[in-house]
Amino acid sequence: MKQVETQPERTGLAWQRTALGVLAVAGLIAHGAFLDGDLLLVLLSGGVALLGLLLLGAVAPRRYRRMLGAIAAGGNAAAERSVLLAVGVVMMAALAAACAVLVYA
Repeated sequence: MKQVETQPERTGLAWQRTALGVLAVAGLIAHGAFLDGDLLLVLLSGGVALLGLLLLGAVAPRRYRRMLGAIAAGGNAAAERSVLLAVGVVMMAALAAACAVLVYA
């Protein structure tokens, strides 16, 4: 009996959780923006939300498909560019949240 590997599914779910976390940060910034009535914070939250949607809707599924293809072909499933992109998105979301807290607190 062949053992089913679950690593690709766990990795795909981790990418989804990361993107949803970025969207949650955007939601928190938007909440503060609507409470304060600040247009700049609304724009900031919209930018962070777009980054989260890009990660959730485009990068994560593409990486998952490539990983499955690489595993099926017996190759290397590492994808350094998409990992760097995800790290950049998370860092930009953290920076946006820090700016929202520090500037508008």
